[in-house]
Amino acid sequence: MSQGPLMPKATAVWLVENTSLSFDQIADFCKLHPLEVKGIADGEVAAGIKGSDPITTGQLTRDEIEKAQKDPNHRLRLAESRVKLPEQKRVKKGPRYTPVSRRHDRPNAILWLVRNHPELKDAQIMRLVGTTKTTIQQVRERTHWNSASLSPMDPVTLGLCSQIDLDFEVQRAAKDRPQVEPQEQGGTLMPAEISTAPERVDPFADMSRPKPAPEEHIDVNSVFAKLKQLKRDDEDEE
Repeated sequence: MSQGPLMPKATAVWLVENTSLSFDQIADFCKLHPLEVKGIADGEVAAGIKGSDPITTGQLTRDEIEKAQKDPNHRLRLAESRVKLPEQKRVKKGPRYTPVSRRHDRPNAILWLVRNHPELKDAQIMRLVGTTKTTIQQVRERTHWNSASLSPMDPVTLGLCSQIDLDFEVQRAAKDRPQVEPQEQGGTLMPAEISTAPERVDPFADMSRPKPAPEEHIDVNSVFAKLKQLKRDDEDEE
C-alpha cells in the first residue's frame, strides 16, 4: 500500500476545487473513501478546511495531474521527495527515573524484593527500582550504610514501579529458572530388622480366648471317597 499525502483532506479539497479528477482518483490518492470525497465536493465534509496544493508541496507534478485528467483509469502517483531524511536511530531505554522524593525508599524496596522474590536477578531489580548493582549487593550483604534502619517495603506501594512490571519480571524469572524433575524411586527391600523381628504380642489382648485353628488343606479326592463310603453303608442297611 502506497503512502498518501501529508494532509489528505486538505489535499482532497484542493484537487476537488482545482482539477477535474474523478472522486475515485482523488480518493485513491488521498487514501479516503469516494463518498467522503463526494461529501467534500458537496460541502458536507471538511467544511472550513483550506485546500493544500500538492504541487507546491512537491507531492504531485502538474504533468501527473494532466495525465490523470485525460485518462480516468490512471492512478495518481506520489512524487518522490527530493529531500532524504536520515533514518532515526532507536534510542535505548536508560534506567528507570526515580523522583528525588522517592530515592531514599529504594533500599527498602530492594530489601523487600530480595526477601520476597529471591529468584529475581540483579538486572531485573535494577529495572524495577532504578538502582545500581552496587546498592543491591550492599543490601544483600547487609553492608549498606543504613542497613540498621532498613525495613522491607513493597516497591509498588512506594510508587517505584507498577504491579504489571513487577508481575512481568517475576514471571520471566520463573521461566528462566531450570525445572528440577523429581526422580522416580523404585521399590526398596524391607530392612532385615523388620522382616526377621518376632511377632509382636499385644499385652492387652484376652489370653483366655482360644487361638483360631489354622485352616486345614482340603483334599478333594478324600472328600469324594468318604461320600462313596457313606452311600454304600446306606445301601447295605436297606
